[in-house]
Amino acid sequence: MRRLRSSTVVLGGMGVLAATITSCGSEPDKRCVDPLTREKLPSYECGSGSTTRGSYYYGGSVSDNKVSGGSFDKTAVDTGGFGCSGSGGG
Repeated sequence: MRRLRSSTVVLGGMGVLAATITSCGSEPDKRCVDPLTREKLPSYECGSGSTTRGSYYYGGSVSDNKVSGGSFDKTAVDTGGFGCSGSGGG
């Protein structure tokens, strides 16, 4: 019976490790941005309404309230994956 218990612990631990690795890079950072000026906007400017002027910008970084190094196309952005070396949110 002990042998079965220790195997369960090892397998459970591997499941936690696998979940951590795969969840780490699942979504790139997302910011609301003016597509013409690339200025960062409040999140409500990217809502679903006729008065919104922003678009979501994925990945990259913000410097002096302007974004760079990312893309308006979510699929074009590397999400980090195993090492989780993506930039922080903003």
